[in-house]
Amino acid sequence: MAFAITQACCKDASCLSVCPVNCIHPTPGEPDFGTTDLLHVDPRACIDCGACADACPVGAITHVSRLAPEQAVYADINADYYADRPVDPAWDAPRFPPAGLSGVRGVRVAVVGTGPAACYAVQSLLRTADVRVTMVERLSRPGGLARFGVAPDHLATRRIVEHFAPVFTHPRVTLRLGTEVGRDVSAAELARDHDAVLWAVGADGDRQLGVPGEQLPGSLSARTLVGWYTGHPGVPADAVDLAGVARVVLVGNGNVAVDVARILTADPEALAGTDIAPHALAALRRHRVREVVLVARRGPEHAAFTRSEALALTRVPGVDVVVDDTAGVGSTLDALPATASASAVRGARRQSVDWTAPPAPGTRVVLAFGRTPTAVTAGTDGRVASVELATGETVRAQLVVTATGYRGTALDGVPFDASTATVRNDGGRVLDAAGAVVPGQYVVGWARRGTGGGIGDNRADAEEVVRALLTDVAAGATGATAASGAKCGLLVAIRGGMTTRSPHLAVLGGGSARQRTATRSTTKTSAAPGLMTPPAPRSP
Repeated sequence: MAFAITQACCKDASCLSVCPVNCIHPTPGEPDFGTTDLLHVDPRACIDCGACADACPVGAITHVSRLAPEQAVYADINADYYADRPVDPAWDAPRFPPAGLSGVRGVRVAVVGTGPAACYAVQSLLRTADVRVTMVERLSRPGGLARFGVAPDHLATRRIVEHFAPVFTHPRVTLRLGTEVGRDVSAAELARDHDAVLWAVGADGDRQLGVPGEQLPGSLSARTLVGWYTGHPGVPADAVDLAGVARVVLVGNGNVAVDVARILTADPEALAGTDIAPHALAALRRHRVREVVLVARRGPEHAAFTRSEALALTRVPGVDVVVDDTAGVGSTLDALPATASASAVRGARRQSVDWTAPPAPGTRVVLAFGRTPTAVTAGTDGRVASVELATGETVRAQLVVTATGYRGTALDGVPFDASTATVRNDGGRVLDAAGAVVPGQYVVGWARRGTGGGIGDNRADAEEVVRALLTDVAAGATGATAASGAKCGLLVAIRGGMTTRSPHLAVLGGGSARQRTATRSTTKTSAAPGLMTPPAPRSP
């Protein structure tokens, strides 16, 4: 017998460092790392010690004898990974902190953002060097997409926020919520008041379809819809109107699209025990969506969703998953290998769907491969009425959701590459317009590499950039000093400026359907120049 890694895997590789026999792959040094849906336990080498299960921050690892019926397939998925892969059991070479850090004291680092990339970076900073960190977050709650981007019914995956909670309350960390760069503090002020600035701002824009009617009422981005049902402070409770919506067209077929389809069609009572925002749950109870159509430009062999997410979609009680079987889609599905993402929907019912008719009785999700939207058209009320496809088909719908990916946006004072929608950088070191390194400026996560990879993929990324940052600190390339530094008084003022302890720092909730209570205390001291002055309370 052995352990198996299941759908909730965040891929941050916490389990790798505790496995005594190196039986979990791919590792960060292997080509497959970052490309698989999840990590895999080799059942031939596993010694049943359970260390990986204890270390997993999201509870994704279970002994195969204790897998729930709906998870039993993961025993085979883990074993199948090794069917045609020779695995080298040798350990990677150890990595050590940069030489020269022993003489560095009181380094001040500002980290802009509180999502997974920021938290992994702060964890690495705190355990490697004598660093004081100021985390700057524009929202009223920390966590970024780990809190506001993970589907509310993925409770195991959402546990990663609890894993990060000690970062926010660490004695060497100051957490400044409701503080926006460009509004409350400038990039130049951050650079002035810290030895290094690490940008972990993610991607808060949307990729556009670029078709007529995209901006009509009733057409919105998946980012808005996800923020609506996860309780994002910046998304109003009335941002999504489901009144009169029977069919939704979802453009895209990545994991976000699959999550949205699952939430919109699930039984609201099954969502009541999750972290869904109360206003979203109330709306889903009042207005039941009968059909969600996932429109994908390419065929099933290019499906962007993971096998794990597709399996979860096929197991939603009371929801029928249908593959629109036109233009050879069925034969393509049948020819896919078992490891292909779309193989998870091979057993779904296949039929040719009449898009001009109202949705069939019941609740269903339709996968429409090989379709490209060309226009969104309005009805007599000026709202979305249909989507035109390049095939000449018309899909009648009352809501259109674009799930074609997030996109980074520029910050005032931070070098930005519009072609890649990332902060201009080389290995995490920020570059100016001329391509020269900006001393003391770094970037991590999606803002560094683009919108690819999940939560755990940010860990290796963050550790790489932190190594670069600390190497520069040791070499004196950031302006940090080996003693307490000329900014020591400023550091003390920042530490005493504002400390907030709230339920949002220690638990996952704050606005979810699951009620929680906790105490909140705020401490303020005298203000100091620059960044130390606490911002006035305001809505994000």
